Amino acid sequence: MHGKVVVITGATSGIGSVAAETLAGMGARIVLVARDQARAQAELARLREKAPGVSHSVHYADLSRIADMRRLAAEIASAEPRIDVLINNAGALFGHRTVTADGLEMTFATNHMSYFVLTQGLRERLLASSPARVINTSSDAHKGAKLDFNDLQSANNYGGFKVYGRSKLANILFTRELARRLAGTGVTANCLHPGFVSTRFGDQSGGVLSLLVRVAKNFAITPEKGAETIVFLASSDDVAGVSGEYFYKNRVATPTQEARDDAAAKRLWQESEKLAGMGG
Repeated sequence: MHGKVVVITGATSGIGSVAAETLAGMGARIVLVARDQARAQAELARLREKAPGVSHSVHYADLSRIADMRRLAAEIASAEPRIDVLINNAGALFGHRTVTADGLEMTFATNHMSYFVLTQGLRERLLASSPARVINTSSDAHKGAKLDFNDLQSANNYGGFKVYGRSKLANILFTRELARRLAGTGVTANCLHPGFVSTRFGDQSGGVLSLLVRVAKNFAITPEKGAETIVFLASSDDVAGVSGEYFYKNRVATPTQEARDDAAAKRLWQESEKLAGMGG
């Protein structure tokens, strides 16, 4: 990874933090995307400890806001002449339905739209850096989920876990359509299930949901274990030509039938473009 530039969201804690530090230790220069300044500065300090003399950097944005993600992408694109790896890893789970200033449901906005808008905004940089890689953190929480295109913002029958599962299904569908659109460019797109990991994830969900997540974490794997597939997809020669796949434990896994629906993948892309105010 020497000389390679890795942009990563959700890297100030959990598997994102472990992945960033591991890749830095392998020689990569890390560009963090964060919201919390204190946690970002602490992560930068850890990265500099891991890889002294490398100018790791941080950009701040609210991942749930479309305008913020567009600004962020423009800032990173102008600061970085090349991007070898983009890791969309930020994710959140909310116990109660909240709507962003854009009118989007918070889980959908943070877990799917941030991936979509940032990737689109960095597309030219990735293409110019080919061979390059896009990695999207999904989850086997997509199992049992279905997208309702008449209610993408989950206005009806909101349930925290259910809506989270839909957002993870969206990650896989986005990866499939992105891989299809990038075919032949030398830029690959893959997604992964990291396993159920004990991290800060879900702590802010609120109410019973936070409690359930805390109890479940007693049975979870470590962030080090959870980050392994991200690091593998970012660095291994074994997957240099692989695109459009879903990985678990460094191997291609088969997601649900809903997650392999190419018509749904295409439609989600079109709906996401409309919501983001992007053409083409």
